[in-house]
Amino acid sequence: MALRIEVQNVCETLGVPTNADLHAWATAALQGRMMEAELTLRLVEADESAELNQRFRDCVGATNVLSFPAELPEGAPLSLLGDIVICAPVVAHEAAEQDKAAMAHWAHMVVHGVLHLLGYLHEKDAEALEMESIECEILTGLGFPDPYQVTEAHSITS
Repeated sequence: MALRIEVQNVCETLGVPTNADLHAWATAALQGRMMEAELTLRLVEADESAELNQRFRDCVGATNVLSFPAELPEGAPLSLLGDIVICAPVVAHEAAEQDKAAMAHWAHMVVHGVLHLLGYLHEKDAEALEMESIECEILTGLGFPDPYQVTEAHSITS
């Protein structure tokens, strides 16, 4: 598989994954789905995430991951997928709040973002079940736990 990934780390938050980890997780999400792909992963702080979330989704506040599929003209190379923006402080906060390993949650956000670039959605129940099933398969294949499995400790506080 030929994956060209540009990582733009413009955040000051500590504990972000290495470029090698980001590349491995994106590659796993594309495995068997696309032979060649180009995408950008941008790691940002809350202010940039909130601004993009407001501008493109009309939602207030920072969010964990945003995906921007490429809108290509007819006949353009199909390998350009788009951009994924991940908010480092939100991912760190969610991982701690959900009692998840930070790298497991980062891997989930990368996989989730790539699947959105490939056209997977989760607005309807059937779409969500399909996307979550694929995410679980990819993440467990990478050695991470099922991100949707609620731990006993988490379920007590929820």
